[in-house]
Amino acid sequence: MTNDQPDKLDLRSHDIAEDKRQELLRLFPEIRTEGGKLDFERLKLALGEAVDVGKERYGMTWPGKAECFKTIQMPSLGTLRPCQDESVDFDTTENLIIEGDNLEVLKLLQKSYLGKVKMIYIDPPYNTGNDFIYPDNYAESLQTYLAYTGQVDAEGKKFGTNTEADGRFHSKWLNMLYPRLYLARNLLREDGVIFVSCDDNEVHNLRALMNEVFGEENFVANIIWQKVFSPKNSARHFSEDHDYIVLYARQAETWRPELLPRTDEMEARYDNPDNDPRGPWTSGDLSARNYYSEGIYPVTCPSGRMVEGPPQGRYWVISRDKFLALDKDGRIWWGKDGNGTPRLKRFLSEVKQGRVPQTLWPYSEVGHTQDAKKQLMECVAFEQTDNVLDTVKPTGLIRKMLQIATRPQEADIVLDFFAGSGSTGHAILAQNKEDGGNRRFVLVQLPEPLSKPETSLKTIADICKERIRRVIKKLNDEEAQASPQLALPHPSHPNPLPEGEGAKKDRGFRVFKLVESNFTPWDAEAPKDAESLAKQLELHIRHIRDDRTEQDLLFELLLKSGFPLTTPIQTLMLEGQPVHSVADGAMLICLERELTLELIRAMAGKKPERVVCLDEGFAGNDQLKANAVQIFKTKGVTNFKTV
Repeated sequence: MTNDQPDKLDLRSHDIAEDKRQELLRLFPEIRTEGGKLDFERLKLALGEAVDVGKERYGMTWPGKAECFKTIQMPSLGTLRPCQDESVDFDTTENLIIEGDNLEVLKLLQKSYLGKVKMIYIDPPYNTGNDFIYPDNYAESLQTYLAYTGQVDAEGKKFGTNTEADGRFHSKWLNMLYPRLYLARNLLREDGVIFVSCDDNEVHNLRALMNEVFGEENFVANIIWQKVFSPKNSARHFSEDHDYIVLYARQAETWRPELLPRTDEMEARYDNPDNDPRGPWTSGDLSARNYYSEGIYPVTCPSGRMVEGPPQGRYWVISRDKFLALDKDGRIWWGKDGNGTPRLKRFLSEVKQGRVPQTLWPYSEVGHTQDAKKQLMECVAFEQTDNVLDTVKPTGLIRKMLQIATRPQEADIVLDFFAGSGSTGHAILAQNKEDGGNRRFVLVQLPEPLSKPETSLKTIADICKERIRRVIKKLNDEEAQASPQLALPHPSHPNPLPEGEGAKKDRGFRVFKLVESNFTPWDAEAPKDAESLAKQLELHIRHIRDDRTEQDLLFELLLKSGFPLTTPIQTLMLEGQPVHSVADGAMLICLERELTLELIRAMAGKKPERVVCLDEGFAGNDQLKANAVQIFKTKGVTNFKTV
């Protein structure tokens, strides 16, 4: 029987558990039951000896871990509402600042950003006691957030702090972080990496947690950042001078870091005292203590002096034939008088044009905590100094991560879902300026109220947005002064200055805020009396919230259909009605409340891959809806959905 009704667009976030089930069925089709379920006994048989049925096994567990999986699998019915008036270059930018609970936001990004993020950096709460807010009830994450931000009425605020006096102090921190890391991993590209800042309070738990989520085999490094420039003599035991940055790759076996720029000190090691045409060089020892069967033989200096062999107790590291070949090629240095111990010449032109990253990052290279506060205060004019965040990170620290994990011209997406004051966005804009890069950022921050609200700053999210605005203005002003002829005539334009070969750099951001879905869902838990059912039916027919705009609807449909929030959208006029064309016509979205057969034919004539219309647009006309299904099918449009 032919289905003459369009499918309903799923307004829930991505179903991660179903993805896992389908992947198991793809790998082991024999475990499918008649009802389409999974038979785990068959899975054990298929895996044979690989199944561990013992009760005792190595692993990490804590109170609440099982609830974490329920949290991960519970879809979000929220959406991200565009805020054009708080944005910079909204229509053209590909950078995002999202205000909301990062757990809900990460769920909402699953469809659109799955496997697209090149680098993640997060600076989560260090769990030092009384220092972070989180939802107490993960099963009501969205409602908790809405109540916390005053978007819905509720008894009190269900967000609180984690104090050292709490008996589940470490468990609460793990319960907060685990689902977020799990969801974040899905967003990473196969060649992507994640950096996580931490200190001694939880670094041991963080490593175990990362091993479980990303795989122990994907651990890359535990970086030590020297965060202070002078010791704290008031310390009870030791002055704590460092933090950790734990680095994991999506696939460590194939991932390789980008080489860092060579330092002046490294370059100074090379000289050319013999005017070798191959350029500057430095010399290295040709002997070692390790035994080498051909490692003892005499050599003759250019002065004629015979050297019986390497220094006592050592061995030449190359054979005699290799030595003679190198000497003939002018690659052995005998000293200025030609009478010294032979050394191997290593030419600058032949070494790697960069340096391998090291695990010790001194403040002299990447900055320290005081630098970080100074950078923030230069960007944001605080009325209350108490609002300057204590845990802000210097941009130099994050820029070093960007140099290691991203490439300038590949438009890599960088995600920070504990964005704080916006140091990551600041670092990306500065690094793009330096190397001409096109990196893009996605920053997510909870609108945590400031302890002392200011005239224009009420939350930490406000600080983040204001900082990035000021950074953009500063960079644009600097280049306008350097090249005034390139500035656009309208001085209020936020992004007037091109870079490179006339290409305009992306110095803007789109602001989105986490809210309830624009579409009221059917409430299966509602009372079943006549009055309640009548109200539910009315909501089912007219289910768009009263205060939502067409732009709000458009971006929710974009997000729930799996398109990134920066996907290009054009508005076409078809049969006198606006129709939104997404990604060069890949999908058409029609938000008209009065659909006609002519408009449906006009949309079908564009031959999009997908079409989404409001169910309200058919006004209960089932015949028109059935005709629409058939018209789209005849034009090759098999994905037609209503909402």
